[in-house]
Amino acid sequence: MTILYNSSLQKDTFFLTGFQGLEALHGWISIPFCSIYLTVIVGNLIILHVIRTDATLHEPMYYFLAMLALTDLGLCLSTMPTVLGIFWFDAREIGIPACFTQLFFIHTLSLVESSVLLSMSIDRYVAICNPLHYSTILTPARIAKMGLSSVLRSALLILPLPFLLKRFQYCRSHVLAHAYCLHLEIMKLACSSIIVNHVYGLFVVACTVGVDSLFIFLSYALILRTVLSIASRQERLRALNTCASHICAVLLFYIPMIGLSLVHRFGEHLPHMVHLLMSYVYLLVPPLMNPIVYSMKTKQIRQRIAKKFEFIKSLQCFQNG
Repeated sequence: MTILYNSSLQKDTFFLTGFQGLEALHGWISIPFCSIYLTVIVGNLIILHVIRTDATLHEPMYYFLAMLALTDLGLCLSTMPTVLGIFWFDAREIGIPACFTQLFFIHTLSLVESSVLLSMSIDRYVAICNPLHYSTILTPARIAKMGLSSVLRSALLILPLPFLLKRFQYCRSHVLAHAYCLHLEIMKLACSSIIVNHVYGLFVVACTVGVDSLFIFLSYALILRTVLSIASRQERLRALNTCASHICAVLLFYIPMIGLSLVHRFGEHLPHMVHLLMSYVYLLVPPLMNPIVYSMKTKQIRQRIAKKFEFIKSLQCFQNG
């Protein structure tokens, strides 16, 4: 599709990009993306429904899992309209206010996910290293405060980004390389110096993802020390098994993030398709895989989901009978 530029259009609009050179196949490419988005929405809604309706799951570990599911849902819904809009309707135009709003939610929810993963590691640390005081340390009120602080920290740190971008004049091409808006990409289109945005972006990453990953590592170091002091091999394995789902969630979040950072920093010679695929992996794989991992690796969640489906099946048999 040829984009006709004029000064007024450029001033108020960015143009998103799907898979360049494969525009004729966007209809087919949309099929796996639709499947991923549908799986993310259904999977996380099932997790939330099971936790909400089953009183036996009203425990700290599952409250944090519900926070993770809500964050993953939000992240999915932040990118879905523009991604599917390009594939289905070739809707590439996005107004600058809408673009900055999308940018705010994508980056805020990414930081919230990092913070929730830290809260979940604290939950595992308390459960294994201080089990007698587990319910008194992680009270519902304290869990709510941890969730609220995660959202506030992330939102307040990301809030300046749209305002920092708004002060720029964008005299270069207004075509973005992705189907959604990201701070790093938009600031590179500015005519003037972007050093303030660079420094603030690094500060935000260091204060959030950097600090969170450090404390997650420290919590697991303390957990490992406690587990190794347990005499029974069976008890050691049981304790470690309660951390398996969370470790998978941490790896699903941080490995794509590190991979995407390395590609951005050192992969300029790589094809644009590699950058594009890595960005989709970073934004879509954690929300897709987290409910699957927790459904498979957490016995209580797996049993409750199976029980729900058995109940639905018995209702259908009763109606047919």
